[in-house]
Amino acid sequence: MAACSTVLAFLLALSCVRERRFLAANAAVGVNWGTLSSHRAPPPVVVDLLRANRIGKVKLFDADPGVLSALARSGIQVMVGVTNGELAGIAGSPAAADAWVAQNVSRYVGRAGVDIRYIAVGNEPFLTSYQGQFLSYVIPAMTNIQQSLVKANLANYVKLVVPCNADAYQSASVPSQGVFRTELTQIMTQLATYLSSNGAPFVVNIYPFLSLYQNSDFPEDYAFFEGSTHPLVDGPNVYYNAFDGNFDTLISALSKIGFGQLPIAIGEVGWPTEGASSANLTAARAFNQGLISRVMSNKGTPLRPGVSPADVYLFSLLDEEQKSVLPGNFERHWGIFSFDGQAKYPLNLGLGNPVLKNAKEVPYLPSRWCVANPAQDLDKASNHLKLACDMADCTTLYHGGLCNGIGEKGNISFAFNSYYQMQKQDAKSCDFDGHGMITYLDPSMGECRFLVGIEDSSSSAVSSCCRVFCGVLAVWVLMYLRMMGSA
Repeated sequence: MAACSTVLAFLLALSCVRERRFLAANAAVGVNWGTLSSHRAPPPVVVDLLRANRIGKVKLFDADPGVLSALARSGIQVMVGVTNGELAGIAGSPAAADAWVAQNVSRYVGRAGVDIRYIAVGNEPFLTSYQGQFLSYVIPAMTNIQQSLVKANLANYVKLVVPCNADAYQSASVPSQGVFRTELTQIMTQLATYLSSNGAPFVVNIYPFLSLYQNSDFPEDYAFFEGSTHPLVDGPNVYYNAFDGNFDTLISALSKIGFGQLPIAIGEVGWPTEGASSANLTAARAFNQGLISRVMSNKGTPLRPGVSPADVYLFSLLDEEQKSVLPGNFERHWGIFSFDGQAKYPLNLGLGNPVLKNAKEVPYLPSRWCVANPAQDLDKASNHLKLACDMADCTTLYHGGLCNGIGEKGNISFAFNSYYQMQKQDAKSCDFDGHGMITYLDPSMGECRFLVGIEDSSSSAVSSCCRVFCGVLAVWVLMYLRMMGSA
């Protein structure tokens, strides 16, 4: 393994120089990389996917060691995250902040080669549904982390931000009336003061999809970028899409606390591909392509003409089938790629490739599936469907899902297979009291894909490393034999 590591380091050094130069110059659009999946593609495979698509910015929700190690020397700029659960401890202890920075930032930057640019202090900590749970922790946590960065000589390079949900501000009717929620005015003033003093943007998550999903009276075309037949008129300004209206509502809110010129970055924005009537491949492609074209045009908004957001992070890179479905089944289907890095639809990110490129070298489990045993009573097999779906992801079977409508037998087979793959194809997990059976014939139907799981990252990393090492070794052996033959 030592030899393998040496070879890989050498190959990475050679391959990254030119790519890093490109990524750093063309990285207006980035992605969120979440890892709430039981079928996690190995981080090196995902990093290769990012680089193949020339994605130069990635936003994480934590500081996963495997992910950060894979990002080393990739040329990709990284935002790591302090989770909401960590806020209280860091807010109350400078030593805890020192330890967090040392463990999750200092050890990776510099010679380790991870280009960490931002630390997200919490994730939407001001969300109304949290009922103020994290309000008192955010600013103290930022203060302590900032002091830790100063001690580590990183304060001029790594900036702190707080990704905010769009419900942090509100307006009675039009963007020009935007204000922060009353209970947030003081803390937002403190946050904006810090961001302005340290050259960091205000990070906000904007989701026109949720506005459409939650409000039956919301004009559907206003959620997209093709021009709405229901524009919003605000004095001399006219808004033809929800994104611009939401963005300018934030600008108005910032202006009212004295920071109307503060740079704004979009921490999350996107459209799911299934899980609701308005969540589908066509809509997702239309929204994301419209958004990217809008950002790349530098047209700006009525209150900030000619200026695009500092950064835009699409939500998200990959589907995450372990996410909570409390907001809706669509929560597991935001990815522009499926869980295994396969593009769901054509999309031009504006970064040099006309379409998305798929992940390569994905370490799939063997091509076998678990389906309903046709020799058994389907009625009795149905009893096991709920048990399987309680553990595995079956959201695609429900309304708005790509597998909705495949019939009772199809539903049972899909549920059985989802559980079977989640259990890494353990033969016992396909028993279901004799109602399941293993097949080597792909049972997928049309757009309804019966997945095959992915090997654990640890084992696949070893095998991938060995493949690379053996390949390099084979080249050296061949060169040696040729030299001996010509001697």
